[in-house]
Amino acid sequence: MQQKVKSLFADRGFWRSALRLAIPIALQNLLLSSFTLVDTVMIGSLGDVPLAAVGMAGQWSWVMNILFFGVNSGASVFLAQYWGVRDVRGIQRTFGLLLVGALAPALLFTGVGLLAPGFVMRLFTKDPVVIEQGCSYLTAACFSYVALALSQAASTLLRSTEEVRLPVVASLCSVLTNALLNYALIFGRFGAPAMGLRGAAIATAIAAWVNVAVLYGAALGRRTMLRMPPRRMFAWDGAFLRHFLAISLPALVNEGMWALGTTGYNMIYGHMGTDNYAALTIFRTVENLAFVFFVGLCHACSVLIGKRIGAGDFARARLDARRFTVLMTAMSVTVGLALIALRTPLLSLFNVSEGVRGLTRQIVLLYGLEIGLRNVPYITIVGVFRAGGDTRIGVILDTVCVWCIALPLTFLCGMVLRLPFVAVYLIMLLSEDVVKTFFALRYFLRDRWIHPVTEQGLRAANNP
Repeated sequence: MQQKVKSLFADRGFWRSALRLAIPIALQNLLLSSFTLVDTVMIGSLGDVPLAAVGMAGQWSWVMNILFFGVNSGASVFLAQYWGVRDVRGIQRTFGLLLVGALAPALLFTGVGLLAPGFVMRLFTKDPVVIEQGCSYLTAACFSYVALALSQAASTLLRSTEEVRLPVVASLCSVLTNALLNYALIFGRFGAPAMGLRGAAIATAIAAWVNVAVLYGAALGRRTMLRMPPRRMFAWDGAFLRHFLAISLPALVNEGMWALGTTGYNMIYGHMGTDNYAALTIFRTVENLAFVFFVGLCHACSVLIGKRIGAGDFARARLDARRFTVLMTAMSVTVGLALIALRTPLLSLFNVSEGVRGLTRQIVLLYGLEIGLRNVPYITIVGVFRAGGDTRIGVILDTVCVWCIALPLTFLCGMVLRLPFVAVYLIMLLSEDVVKTFFALRYFLRDRWIHPVTEQGLRAANNP
């Protein structure tokens, strides 16, 4: 067994390619997570209620970001496989569709957040004070949504074509802008008015547009794939549109169903008490910091497997898929144990009540113990199946595991049986992840996920 594992990873070319992609992508996500950390730490100093209000208001943009992820995931199948055969025209028209697909939900969520913030907040709480403060935050933060769509689309294109440095630089500029403006506008420093939550939202919006300015501004001065004639971005024909939608729509539906299910969890948690949701908001900040390790690995997996399949090298795609799945599991267990060991000093950063801190400590413990199981479906569905062109299996797994099993159980335990919050959270984790992991691995080992979209890949599939 040890010899098999050793031979699986005894490939320097694999390590060079994987680390060259994974490390910058992980660094970019670390910067984006620190963006949230700065917000949470500074807003947490204002009290538990403002922290819960921002956490609930942030769920609106979280759902939107999940939709972005679905659009980007569908497009990245084409981008990575086209990159494998250097089909520049295919990459350019895919990016045009990606922009349209990302901007549509951004405009919709901006309109609702601006015109009906009370509706959004009442989805998660009945507390009038929390609703009022959340509305104040949401009506300013929603001006960042179009910027997020533009920056995420650009980052997806650049990552899929192995240009990973520019998104890191843009994210760094955005994070530094956010930290400085947060400090100035929340607390009234450098001559600025003390605006509290509203100031944090304005800082978020400005920082998001700084990210866009750096990404697209640099593209005008450098020869990246982001620099392309607009007419080529929208040179679609009916056959390409049908093919694109057949692959990308299931990924969008998959992320949308999962996001709505997770929003359902959050609505249950929000109605279980403000302190519980404040603890959950802090936990998610810690979770996002841990998740940067996994995002980099998953994106590297997606790009490399997409390239192999686009070029028709299916045997190498299968081998790399197994390597990434083993790596993800090992890394998840390691990070989970580190979180458990460091949870007390990490949570000491947040200026919240001891009750909220104690709840958060318990949630982090459960997450750290379960994370190895939770990330197996993540790497297989997002990193392997979608890169291979199979976007439908994720819809089936998430619909069954979230909507038919985990969400009804969470509602029963939280709203009917009134079990303690930590117990309800544990039941949610296990009821969703155990079944999903079993069937994801079963499908993975059957090698039915390879569906090329390039001519070269299709020829290889038809002539094995």
